[in-house]
Amino acid sequence: MTMLPRCSCRRVIVLMALILGMAQTLWAAPIGRSWVVPVQMPYEPPPKGQNLPAESVPQNTKPLTPEELQRAEALLPLLEGPQEYWAMGEFVHLGEPSVPVLIKGLSMPGPRIRYNVIETISMLKAASAAPALVVAAKEPNEIPRVREHALRVAVRLDAPKTMDAIEVMAKDQNSSIRKAAAFEARYVREKPVISVLIGMISDEERFVALSAVQSLWILTRHETEFHDWETSTKQDRQGWETEWSEWWNSHRDSFEMADPKRPNRAR
Repeated sequence: MTMLPRCSCRRVIVLMALILGMAQTLWAAPIGRSWVVPVQMPYEPPPKGQNLPAESVPQNTKPLTPEELQRAEALLPLLEGPQEYWAMGEFVHLGEPSVPVLIKGLSMPGPRIRYNVIETISMLKAASAAPALVVAAKEPNEIPRVREHALRVAVRLDAPKTMDAIEVMAKDQNSSIRKAAAFEARYVREKPVISVLIGMISDEERFVALSAVQSLWILTRHETEFHDWETSTKQDRQGWETEWSEWWNSHRDSFEMADPKRPNRAR
């Protein structure tokens, strides 16, 4: 009779201890954490950018020494591979006097080398290389990507000297080459380019014809009647080419190129 109440009492004590221990665990704050109060920090704008030159090291303008010439020759094969960007930077450091060596790269095997040669000439802004780029753009056995890049860079270096390339590329069998000629022609502000573009309006490919007429609008500012170029047929475009030809024949002698619009951003 006396043992039963004692056992019950012990069980009650153990149960209460467990409940209190669980409650402490549930309400205890995580170890290592403390209350965080968000604070608004004062805003400090970033420092204004400084108008620094594009090149930290000025390009060389002196003729290359025999050692530098030998170094430039050794750099040419490196324009393809893991060190190509480094090699391009080295040519930029050597400056425009390295252009004769770079031009040799336009006939080297490997289209990657030839493409990077053109890109390096663009970085150098070497107008003296424009005639060699025109030759590369006209080369029928060159891949389209290299030809298009050669024309693009040549136009930006010395646009008047690219008329020959545009005339040749406008008649190429590859439609992407013809489109490149039609597009780049808008930057060649020479009267003969108008006739070339008019002849491209009736091209087999609509996207070539559309590039040609867009270049004509930019160069001439001539407002034509509305035509649905997106769904046009070759026969439609032949008629529209006649319209442009008639306009050009009556305005050729008195026509003057309008001043180009200032570009919104550098190309």
